[in-house]
Amino acid sequence: MPRISKAILHRWHGLLGLQRQSPSSWHRERLREELKELRAANTPIEKLSEAADVFFSISRAKYDGFPIREMPRFAFSHVPVYVYMLAKFTSRWAFYRMLAFLCGAPHYRTVREVVNPGKDSKLDEVASRHDIDPDKFKRFGRRLRRIWPLFP
Repeated sequence: MPRISKAILHRWHGLLGLQRQSPSSWHRERLREELKELRAANTPIEKLSEAADVFFSISRAKYDGFPIREMPRFAFSHVPVYVYMLAKFTSRWAFYRMLAFLCGAPHYRTVREVVNPGKDSKLDEVASRHDIDPDKFKRFGRRLRRIWPLFP
């Protein structure tokens, strides 16, 4: 991967500021799950989304200090995957920050999550991790999902 791409990804992961996950087995398991989902994907958008998840898993592991696998050699065909990955996970990150702000969370700026907000169970998990009223978080989250640009 070209140095400029590595630098951009490193800065982006820094912006997201996700909680560091360890040990390396956590990252390997996420990658295994994402590769399985990529193989099961049928439609072009599913394949793009799952490829973005695979790229994210690899780059996050490296950022967290666990280079479990090298990023695929850069190819022009990867540009849509990188663009989709950046849009998908940045949108989720911003969704949770905005949702925490709307719920009046005193430390909304510390909310740094990228799990799929399309599932109510994930909203509950995020609310509990950040000590936010889960009912309010879910209620506001359902409304925000209607207008927020989330990617599958």
